[in-house]
Formats: sequence, C-alpha cells, structure tokens
Amino acid sequence: MIVSDQGFCASDLDASHVALPLDSNDEQLAAALAHSALLISVGSFADGRAFSLAKRLRLLGYTGRIRLKGDVLPDQYAMARRSGFDDIEISEAHARRCQEADWVFRADWRNHDYQARLRTRTG
Repeated sequence: MIVSDQGFCASDLDASHVALPLDSNDEQLAAALAHSALLISVGSFADGRAFSLAKRLRLLGYTGRIRLKGDVLPDQYAMARRSGFDDIEISEAHARRCQEADWVFRADWRNHDYQARLRTRTG
C-alpha cells in the first residue's frame, strides 16, 4: 500500500526502483544519483537513518523519486516528505491499523509544520 499526499493508493513499484542500503557510503550515493527511482527500507519506525539518507541525497542534487518502505507512523509522514521522500510504502496490515484519514490529515506537510507556525506568529 502506498501513502501519498492524496492518501492510500496501490503500489506501483517496478524495476526502476533501486534499493539503497541505510548504511550507504559516498560511493553508493554517487552511483544512486544516476537512477530515476530509489527505495529506502526501514525495519522499524524508530530508525531515523532513512530520513538522513533521503535528505543527503536531495542535498547532493538527486531529483528522482525516493520511496520509503516500512511501517512508519502517520506522525512521521510530514518529516518523511520534508526529508525528501516522495511517498511511503506500508504493509496492508499496517494500513488497517493506521487509518487513511490519519495520513491525509498530515498531507499538508508544507504549511503545517512547527517552523511555519513560528513564522506566522505576530509578536
């Protein structure tokens, strides 16, 4: 099951997605930049290395699609998008536990973040 800014949709994972290890070195990152789609998998929602890796890829100039695969929490969706992920792939079982509405609620990740709220405060 794929989670995007629009909610749940069917998986469209194909051969164009190249798996990138969480412990990638500079050589692996340089090679990854040549691919049009990357897949970064996490075993636990508590493993933050994926977020750092996606951010690093974007800072290196990667413009292709980056998908996070793993049963992360809806609360992590905005952080995943800000880090550079385009979407998240979760298991069907996890999709039943975390309702689509919980993900959609966090879909406006550009406007509803802590820093944006601080910028709009008048003092």
